[in-house]
Amino acid sequence: MANRFILNETSYHGSGAIKEIVTEFKARGFKKAFVATDPGLLEFGVTQKVTKLLEEAGIPFEVYSNIQANPTIENVQGGVKAFEESGADMIIAVGGGSAMDTSKAIGIINTNPEFKDVRSLEGVAPTKNPCTPIFAVPTTAGTAAEVTINYVITDEENKRKFVCVDVHDIPVIAFVDPDMMNSMPASLTAATGMDALTHAIEGYITGGAWELSDMFHIKAIRMIAKNLRSAVKNEPEGREAMALAQYIAGMGFSNVGLGVDHSMAHTLSAYYGMPHGKACATLLPTVMAYNASVSGEKYRDIADAFGVEGAYTMPLEEACQAAVDAVKKLGEDVGIVMSLKDVVPPEDVDALSADALKDACTPGNPRPVTVEDIKEMFLSLM
Repeated sequence: MANRFILNETSYHGSGAIKEIVTEFKARGFKKAFVATDPGLLEFGVTQKVTKLLEEAGIPFEVYSNIQANPTIENVQGGVKAFEESGADMIIAVGGGSAMDTSKAIGIINTNPEFKDVRSLEGVAPTKNPCTPIFAVPTTAGTAAEVTINYVITDEENKRKFVCVDVHDIPVIAFVDPDMMNSMPASLTAATGMDALTHAIEGYITGGAWELSDMFHIKAIRMIAKNLRSAVKNEPEGREAMALAQYIAGMGFSNVGLGVDHSMAHTLSAYYGMPHGKACATLLPTVMAYNASVSGEKYRDIADAFGVEGAYTMPLEEACQAAVDAVKKLGEDVGIVMSLKDVVPPEDVDALSADALKDACTPGNPRPVTVEDIKEMFLSLM
């Protein structure tokens, strides 16, 4: 069986990377940019770091900011209309996963208009054309949407999030500039950083993992374990390391998939608007414990990446527990509350569990999971 691996055409990394936007825009012969971002980034002047470069270079652009956390079908459809009316020929996505995901959906529908209902993009949709070219500028160190072939949209009417997987949606260029992330509050830095850790760990143990993806994931785990606490303190070295670590994790999981942590997190966001990274982080130690019986040897690697001494010599059960404990300790150290007590009403658990089981990420979980298994994990955190 052949293993497929898809990455960006080009990526820039490090302080000042966004300055290359102008160079790449002109080199590729684009005429006008459609800058997709969210209102908060506009309010705090983050998006303006990009638009100022465009203004100074004389590049025409239009800003679309009707994007919310956990972007909806309506956000996408409004963006498609705005893009068509703008006369732009490319998209610059500035933001976290929400801006990136909305931009991917807009770009796909613009070149594949038969999917304008948005819902038909769920899963692996049979799109025929690459999306409108996207330059991706992440402002959080977590989702890695700038290097993945995935995006997630919220169906508010049906209280669910659906995952879209499409090789045609990957941004042509990623500009991973830690200077775009230094205004993130500590709580968001923590949540998005733990999201990146979830990507790396789930990608490392998923059934589709293989040597090439393992190389990315274990490196990302090691970098996050070492640098997330520093990034939360807004230290430059930590910021820069996390910007790269989350991208490395994205290079891996985009190609091999995730697991039930993400399935459960998607339902928490769809039902209660819980931030995706916080949901993933809250669930991670519990889901890791569930998967330990089938992923044990890889948990030795995870424990070692967290600096656990003797990870390769202690009994396997102890190594697995050490890995789970190290992840939980990191989450607690950066302020993640490992509880759903004040989030999930008990009467919702059955519906939450049923929806999580149907999520596109569930089949990638290394240990088969039933609705009762998911229910038990939810209840254990309540």
